[in-house]
Amino acid sequence: MVYLLAVGLAAMVTTGQPPSSDLNALVNLSAERLLLADRVAAAKFGTDQPIEDPVRERQVLDRAAAMAAEAGLDATETVAFFRAQIEASKAVQRGLFDRWARHPERAPKHRPDLAAEVRPHLDRITAAFISRLAAAEDLRAATLRCGELLVSAKRAADRRHRLDPLHERALHGAIAPVCTG
Repeated sequence: MVYLLAVGLAAMVTTGQPPSSDLNALVNLSAERLLLADRVAAAKFGTDQPIEDPVRERQVLDRAAAMAAEAGLDATETVAFFRAQIEASKAVQRGLFDRWARHPERAPKHRPDLAAEVRPHLDRITAAFISRLAAAEDLRAATLRCGELLVSAKRAADRRHRLDPLHERALHGAIAPVCTG
């Protein structure tokens, strides 16, 4: 308990923010990434592009591992976090494909360009994830405190982003590996 208090005080002294702000930012980035999955699904729906893209997934995971090493983060934990982001995104895409197949009138009319319109946002979020994972590293290792703050951050993100049940479930899976202790 004294250790957790010291970690929290140290974070407030160095950043001026309570340690939970880094977790809140991390969860909000996950929600933002999941909302971009809607655009990814819109780009792929009705085409021969599958939801699964092992080549792109490997690129994202390799980049995350390299960025983790540069930031002094555990590469294995970081890759697990990014794998959860990818799986959550695919869950959203599958849910939207199913929804649009059952209700074609709800299918998107515009097909975004993944390379030009979506991936730059995903790449920005990837870099921000690394920064937030590093900033919250001590808190993430404090499992009990981290878990409590993570639940609170998820609730706040659900409200802030007005997530529907599909995105709420995906967010739950995306943030599952955040607490590492």
